[in-house]
Amino acid sequence: MTLLTDHLVVDGVRLAYRDRGQGEAVIFIHGTPSHSYEWRDVVPHIEAAGYRAVTYDLLGYGLSERPVHRDTSVAAQTELLECTLAELGVDSVNIVAHDIGGAIGLRFAVAHPERVRRLMLIDTVSYDSWPSSTWRKFIDEQLDGYMNLSQDAFDALLTRQLEMTVETEGAMAGDVLDAYLAPHRSMLGRTSFFEHQVRHYDSTYTEEISDKLSALTMPVRILWGENDRWQPLGYAQRLSNDIPGADLVVVPRAGHFVMEDAPERVTREVRDFLAVPLLR
Repeated sequence: MTLLTDHLVVDGVRLAYRDRGQGEAVIFIHGTPSHSYEWRDVVPHIEAAGYRAVTYDLLGYGLSERPVHRDTSVAAQTELLECTLAELGVDSVNIVAHDIGGAIGLRFAVAHPERVRRLMLIDTVSYDSWPSSTWRKFIDEQLDGYMNLSQDAFDALLTRQLEMTVETEGAMAGDVLDAYLAPHRSMLGRTSFFEHQVRHYDSTYTEEISDKLSALTMPVRILWGENDRWQPLGYAQRLSNDIPGADLVVVPRAGHFVMEDAPERVTREVRDFLAVPLLR
């Protein structure tokens, strides 16, 4: 399924996106190694529930542009999020964000709390939680030699990583696995993966805002797969303790890509959270 439908030029770069529905604006921010495909079983239901849902591929990801010399770190992606919302005429927004998308959402909420109506964090990176041990080993030992990887070797590497993101047998296989691998099945795709994603796996971007989380006042829901092997549940509990009033929801028998293990549950949680009254 192709979720994104259009392209938008923002701050001189092209982003693939989808903007449908009427009502309160909700923006969905994906994680890594991923793209907006991960929201395919969630976003249409939120649109149908009466919301304006905006979904896009981060710069350097999926169908968006992959500029060679452009910064695609979490900090740069946060600035680009601000530009994207301005281009779309969205003043205040609900944010639903996964993995590094959660770091982008948190950084935006810290910098612009008046613009964030509600914030949902799904198995997000935080504090010193990332990169995961498997990605840290790769960065330390193999990152500078990635150009030597054949397409088959790359597919095998990324497949092993993606299979760790789910708990449901067969959830990351067949057409689903192919969809996650598809953006990287070329030399440009492989290069972009390492230069625009892996090289920016850096906890500096989350550690530097850790002491600012206590200032957040918008409703926050933290949704987490109980068996997340990349972002252990302890980080979700730490976030819920540090963000005033944050609501922690743990999804049983789910991993890091909780929307693959439990799409109906994720959809229900998003829809219910968007109905939470605003207190400010």
